[in-house]
Amino acid sequence: MLTQRKERKKMSSKAIAIRLNSGCTSPKTCNDISEIEIKEGSSSSWKTKAKVYDLVKASPGSIEVDRYPYPDLVPVLSKNDEKYVRSEPNDTEHDNLLKLPQE
Repeated sequence: MLTQRKERKKMSSKAIAIRLNSGCTSPKTCNDISEIEIKEGSSSSWKTKAKVYDLVKASPGSIEVDRYPYPDLVPVLSKNDEKYVRSEPNDTEHDNLLKLPQE
């Protein structure tokens, strides 16, 4: 089982940067993110948070945050049913996704 997870991790896409919602300069939650840059192989592209939500909902564990400890992204719905993603909970104080470079 652990070997399968390691193999999947090697093939997973990586979240490498974020763009914040218009007017947001200091994000407090991952819902403050508007787009996420996803690296797949040698290329990367920007995807809306709703698109990334759909991708990880359809294929759990397929996208990880490119920052130690490399947690997977997980789909979340806001109280207003807005789709977004966050990283799996771990020992860090703040969500690893919010620690990515901002553009």
